[in-house]
Amino acid sequence: MNKIRLIIWREFITRVRKPSFLIMTILGPLLIAGAILAMAWIGSKEAVIHQVLVIDAEGVIGRRLEDSKSVQFTLTSVQWPDSAFKESPYTVRINLLPEVLNDPHADLFYKTLPSEFAMSHIRGQLDKSIELARLKQANIDPEDFERVRKPLDIKSFDIEDVANQSFAQERAMIGFFFGYFMFIFIFMYGVQVMRGVMEEKQNRIVEVLISSVRPFQLMMGKIVGVAMVGFTQFMLWIGITTLMLVLGLAVFASSGYDPAALAENGMTAQMQQQLAQQQMAQAKAVDSDKVMDLINQVNIPLVLAVFAFFFVGGYLLYSSLLAAIGSAVDSETDTQQFMFPVTIPMIVAIFIGWVG
Repeated sequence: MNKIRLIIWREFITRVRKPSFLIMTILGPLLIAGAILAMAWIGSKEAVIHQVLVIDAEGVIGRRLEDSKSVQFTLTSVQWPDSAFKESPYTVRINLLPEVLNDPHADLFYKTLPSEFAMSHIRGQLDKSIELARLKQANIDPEDFERVRKPLDIKSFDIEDVANQSFAQERAMIGFFFGYFMFIFIFMYGVQVMRGVMEEKQNRIVEVLISSVRPFQLMMGKIVGVAMVGFTQFMLWIGITTLMLVLGLAVFASSGYDPAALAENGMTAQMQQQLAQQQMAQAKAVDSDKVMDLINQVNIPLVLAVFAFFFVGGYLLYSSLLAAIGSAVDSETDTQQFMFPVTIPMIVAIFIGWVG
């Protein structure tokens, strides 16, 4: 047992002291947090304020199109030739095609391609205007239409327990999350075990070690040592990434960044309206009792125990297989043909967890 502890300590200290460990421990959170903050910042910014000219020859749009931070509308019934549009300050021209109420189509011409957020706002405003025009054509009061168009709230019940609402899908998503986490951890650090075996084999260190320890002790020490390195790195990643995200969002907030406005800007008007209706319905349906029902249906101690069992067992199994691959080949390029049969069961398990 003392020899296994010595091997674990050697593997842990050797890998933690490597420059690659320190670099990835810092670079990983930088890339993760930087990518999230960069996407949020890019999404909140628009290169230009788009001046959108909407040509409505049939007078379908009977309301003022609402502007946003990056989109300003101008409505006209006069046809514009391409030459006039090129010389105008407008960056986008939209031609509503004939019979747009029956066949909703429009042509968009641009000088500067709008972003996805700007396109969503443009599409949402036009969709809402055409919808109101259809209601007016059918002599339907828009307020009455909004009252009768409510989202359907479906509750699931197990036929064997009809007294309690079922949260089987929510519980399945929890299991899928744990399974995906296991897949990432096992694959990343199982490969490190394989590479460690290959390095010792190539450097002839294993010949010296085998003379003083048994192969089982060497394998267990290496597997557990690499697992401790991976767990340490994951904890550091979580802590550093969380800290960077908090600081980054604080900087955005101090500079006028509004995540709620960004989310709202990225939705179409119809989506915003449906979201508001769903939130009102959920505010009535979701209460503390429902949340408690969900928590009560999730056996947290059992979930954690099963996760720990499969996590440890899966890591020991696959890292042992990868260690066997490392001992059977002479170079890393030869491992590619052996990685396929080891990776396929993990991919199949993830697929079954998703569709099962």
